[in-house]
Amino acid sequence: MDNLPKGIAGVLIAAGVVVAVAIAFPAYRWFILISVGIGVVIAAGLFLWHKFRPLKDEDIETKRPLGL
Repeated sequence: MDNLPKGIAGVLIAAGVVVAVAIAFPAYRWFILISVGIGVVIAAGLFLWHKFRPLKDEDIETKRPLGL
């Protein structure tokens, strides 16, 4: 995994841990399934929200309010 960026390697390791826990402890399968479902619903909602209500320049506050 030397040629993969840190983010991709981390995601692969995390997915492997989740799969290992789901295989080793069958009781956690429902928890993982429900958690992934909730995450997908929230991600879809945020995607649609920002698609139909994009940020405008006047919505963003200046980082230097005194102009320094």
